[in-house]
Amino acid sequence: MAHPTRPGGARTGTPARAVTLRGLVVAAHAAPAALVTALACALSLGIGSGSGTTALVTGAVLCGQLSVGWSNDWIDAPRDLAVGRVDKPVVAGLVTPAGLRGAALVALAACVVLSLATGLVPGLVHLVAVGGAWAYNAGLKATAWSWAPYAVSFALLAVFVVLAAPGDAVPAPWALVAAALLGSGAHVANTLPDLEDDAATGVRGLPHRLGRRTASVLAPVLLGTAVVVVVLAPSGPPEAAAWVGGALALGGAGTAGVVGAVRPTSRAPFALSMAVAALCVVLLVLAAPEVAVAG
Repeated sequence: MAHPTRPGGARTGTPARAVTLRGLVVAAHAAPAALVTALACALSLGIGSGSGTTALVTGAVLCGQLSVGWSNDWIDAPRDLAVGRVDKPVVAGLVTPAGLRGAALVALAACVVLSLATGLVPGLVHLVAVGGAWAYNAGLKATAWSWAPYAVSFALLAVFVVLAAPGDAVPAPWALVAAALLGSGAHVANTLPDLEDDAATGVRGLPHRLGRRTASVLAPVLLGTAVVVVVLAPSGPPEAAAWVGGALALGGAGTAGVVGAVRPTSRAPFALSMAVAALCVVLLVLAAPEVAVAG
């Protein structure tokens, strides 16, 4: 005999802890969080940070991403309830706003400890990046400056990874430009499916102000420009792998733009933007000697 289900699809016979765990996983925005963490780990290894430093960097980034995801769904809970976002764990009854608040603060505390363990300067850089993401959740998302936390925090993530590495290397300026473009493009792509729901609850970030048509074009342009920077900025002619990776990334960026225009509520553009980001980091790892330059 089938068990009845909760609003979010969990069976009513499922233990409460399992339901809460599922809610925490969903609220953490697990896929983007895992991808950003993996990208930081790969870049850290690529520039020769060593296993110990890479472990600290990876742990700090993971905790930071968890805190950002959980704080997002905690702060957005009233708006999600107002528009009936049943895909959100609070609306689905999987977890409470108070539970998310507690989890977010614990993850943030762990992020502080792990970040500072990499060194005072890189640790503070990472905490500023995480703070920017929290500022987005807390209100900047509803302003014309909604893109800024994404651009700044993505760039600072690259700064954190490089500064945490042994030695006195600093990130190449072109790598920071590429990271900022990737962050901005990901922001626009991520916002597209929720433009109407956001507007109904008073959220009017830059993509909302530009309108769906313009935002659908802007996202792939930003992502594509980031790809061009990563492929062409390093010294010397690009190797074959760079051309192939760049072509695939540009194809993904273009596809994100087409899908965003044809299927306004699709989450595919954001997934494609994350794939573009992943390819860019692969290219960054291939160009690792030039990502971290002598200070």
